[in-house]
Amino acid sequence: MPFLFKSLSIPEVVLIEPKVFPDNRGYFLESFKSSDFLLNTIPNNFVQDNLSFSRKNVIRGMHFQKKPKEQGKLVSVIKGRVLDISVDIRRDSPTFMKWIAVELNDSQHAMLYIPEGFAHGFLSLTEEVYLLYKCTKEYDPKFDSGIRWDDPDIGIAWPVNNPVVSEKDQRLPYLKQLDI
Repeated sequence: MPFLFKSLSIPEVVLIEPKVFPDNRGYFLESFKSSDFLLNTIPNNFVQDNLSFSRKNVIRGMHFQKKPKEQGKLVSVIKGRVLDISVDIRRDSPTFMKWIAVELNDSQHAMLYIPEGFAHGFLSLTEEVYLLYKCTKEYDPKFDSGIRWDDPDIGIAWPVNNPVVSEKDQRLPYLKQLDI
């Protein structure tokens, strides 16, 4: 099996470490293998890939899609380093409003699986970040949603002063204002 699957403090969020095969030319790794993911209860039905480019100190998030179009995401960093954040927004969950922060980078090649029912965002920690994520459902603008990156009820400890945040993300509501 070319992957190590690690449950985190919110068990549904899974850190995935691929086996890397380095040599004098560079390295090789498998970034996805349907059978191994299914054996570890991670969906294998990814239907859309997204790539984002960010400069240092950019916060993107906290985004999700509403039912019935909620997405699971498999997140990896192609270049750079991020602090990746997942927030449980499932009101009936014992970990509701809890968040996890995981550093992902281009040297360790770890990936993060974030299931449906979570808001997702990240802070770029290097001058250039290329973040790739696979989604279990296609993006639908009618179900696009999100919560404020600085929601005080959630209290994410972003390690940055004066982040760069889009106008759209600045206008997102607080979680308590949403009916999800």
